[in-house]
Amino acid sequence: MNPQALIDDIIHLARQAGDAILPWFRSDQLVTEHKADDSPVTNADIAANKVILKGLKALTPDIPILSEESGHKPFAERRQWQCYWLVDPLDGTREFVGGSPDFAVNIALVVDNEPVMGVIYAPVSGDCYWAVKGHGVFKNGQPIHTRKPSSPPLLAVSRHQSLSTLKSHLKEALDFEALAFGSASLKSCMVAEGVADAYVRIGPTGEWDTAASWAIVVEAGGAIVDLDGKPLTFNRSESLENPNYGVLGQLAAAQLFP
Repeated sequence: MNPQALIDDIIHLARQAGDAILPWFRSDQLVTEHKADDSPVTNADIAANKVILKGLKALTPDIPILSEESGHKPFAERRQWQCYWLVDPLDGTREFVGGSPDFAVNIALVVDNEPVMGVIYAPVSGDCYWAVKGHGVFKNGQPIHTRKPSSPPLLAVSRHQSLSTLKSHLKEALDFEALAFGSASLKSCMVAEGVADAYVRIGPTGEWDTAASWAIVVEAGGAIVDLDGKPLTFNRSESLENPNYGVLGQLAAAQLFP
């Protein structure tokens, strides 16, 4: 199985999922419910999920799929997977519900516990980021790369992230500037393309939030690590929840975290 041979099809599929989302954007027909963890899910999430599942099953019928909006397989089964798709059909649902355009479709291919392909598509702007391990990383067809850190560093942060909580996890008296944005994956892309120096996430996320970002950020010269500086892992335990983490361009973890 050659990930590079699939990239055009996955980009097309992400765009199709975006097309399934857009009719619900700022629509009075949007229905929002809450899952067991109190995170929101809408009919737009479900519509995009159906498009992606159908497309992936047609493209690669033998590769299992793990999606935020589908039933999660037990680790006893998942641990046998050498290769699988990891999907967030609508990253940034809270932003979407609130009428913000900062949401995205995330599709990643994970091989031997490492994301080797990632596609992140923003339906409103039409921006598409993609990477295949060893084959470069692109935004709308143009190569991108992380940048040398500014002084003070510019950190992408969630609009819903308390700055006091964020500061409590950073080096004491660290001087930084903050750039507020929506979707976690799009903030990671801001680091990958050199718009921001880092993105720090304090709070619950799942592996589907970081897999496509991982492929893109790492291929762009960056890293995604926990607050101890250790790389995030994929499909290594029963839990699919990430620890607090940082998306780093050319900053070292020791420059941000105690």
